[in-house]
Amino acid sequence: MKQMFWLSFSIIFYAYIGYILSLYLLAAFCRRSDRHCTPGTLPTVSLLISAYNEEKVIEDKLMNALSLNYPGELLEITVVSDGSTDRTEEIVGLYSDRGVKLLSCAGRLGKTACLNKAIHAATGDIVVFSDANSQYDPDALRELVKHFTDEKMGYVTGYTRYTTSTGGETVLPIGMYTKMEKLTKILESKISSCVGADGAIFAIRKSLYQPLADSDINDFVIPLNIVRQGFRGVLEEKAFCAEKAADGPKGEYRRQVRITNRTIRALFANADLLNPLKHRFFAYALFSHKLLKLLTPYFLSALFVTNALLVQKGAFYLWVFIGQLLFYALAALGYAGIRGGMMDRLISLAETFVTANFAIFVGWLLYFRGETIVTWSKAR
Repeated sequence: MKQMFWLSFSIIFYAYIGYILSLYLLAAFCRRSDRHCTPGTLPTVSLLISAYNEEKVIEDKLMNALSLNYPGELLEITVVSDGSTDRTEEIVGLYSDRGVKLLSCAGRLGKTACLNKAIHAATGDIVVFSDANSQYDPDALRELVKHFTDEKMGYVTGYTRYTTSTGGETVLPIGMYTKMEKLTKILESKISSCVGADGAIFAIRKSLYQPLADSDINDFVIPLNIVRQGFRGVLEEKAFCAEKAADGPKGEYRRQVRITNRTIRALFANADLLNPLKHRFFAYALFSHKLLKLLTPYFLSALFVTNALLVQKGAFYLWVFIGQLLFYALAALGYAGIRGGMMDRLISLAETFVTANFAIFVGWLLYFRGETIVTWSKAR
C-alpha cells in the first residue's frame, strides 16, 4: 500500500513539476541556437483559417489577417469552411476582391479532413494554421517564419493569450493551464523540439505535410509527422494570438475531453516516437509531457485511496490526506462560483487541475468505448 502511495505521488509530482525542473537542468547544458532570417528572405505564406458557422467573428478575423505586418504579395489568405450553414461563406465572398480565398467543404467533414484539402490547394512555401476567432498580433507571421532559414526547422508554434469578455488576460482555469504549457514548450525548444503546437497559431514547411486521418488532432499529429522526418519544431515567444476564453469550467471541460480523446488515439498510432534509442530527447519529452499527463487521473485515484487507507499509519499520511481533502474542497468552491480575496488563485488552481484531470478521465472512457470526436463547435 505504501509503495503504491509513493509511486502515485512521485508520478503526479514529476508530471507537473519534476519534468519542468528536469528541462531547466537539461537546457543549461544542451541549449541550441537558431538562425533567424533577414527581411529580404521572407518566404511565401499560406494562412489557412478554419471556420464553421463563424458569421459573428469571421469579418473581424479577415480584417485582422489583412492588416498583418507581412508583404501582401507573399501572403495567401484562405478561409476553409467546414460546411458552414450560416452567413460565414457569404461574408468571406465580400473580401474576394482583396485576395481572400474561400475553400468550401460540402457537408460536415471535420477540421482535419478540410485541412487535407486546403493544404493541397495552398501555394505558399510555409503554411500557417489559424482559427476564425483568433486575433493575431501584427508581427506574428514574421516571428513565426524567421526560424525557417534553419534548414532543419520543420514547424514553429506561437501561443494563445486567452482573454475575458472585458478584454483582459484571464488567470482563470484555461489561462493558468496555457501558461504552464507555454513554459514547458519554451524549455523543450531550447533543448530540441517542443511537443505539439497551438492549433490557432502554428506554421510548417508545406513540403513536410503528410495527409492526416479524419480523426487525427492536427496540431499534435502534424508535429509528430515532422519530427519523424528528422526535422525540429520550436515555440516562438513573440508570436501570439488573442482568443476569448470559454465561459467557465464547463466550456474548458468539453474542450479537454475532445483534446484528450483525439490525443490518446494519436499517441497509440505514433508509439514509435516513444523509442528513446531512435528519437532520444523527443521520446523523453513525449513520454513526460503527454503520456504521463494522460495517466495522471489514474494515479490521483490511487493516491487518494491508498492515502485514505494509510491515515492510521502515521501523522504524515494523515496530514497529506487532509491536504487532499482541502484541495478538492477548493475546487468545489470554484465550481460553486465562490471566489474572491486571498484564496482566489488557490481556488482557480484547484479548479483547473480537477477540471483537466476529470476531462482526461472521460476522454479515456470515450476511447475505450470506441468513440472518436471528429467534429465539434467551439465553446465561446
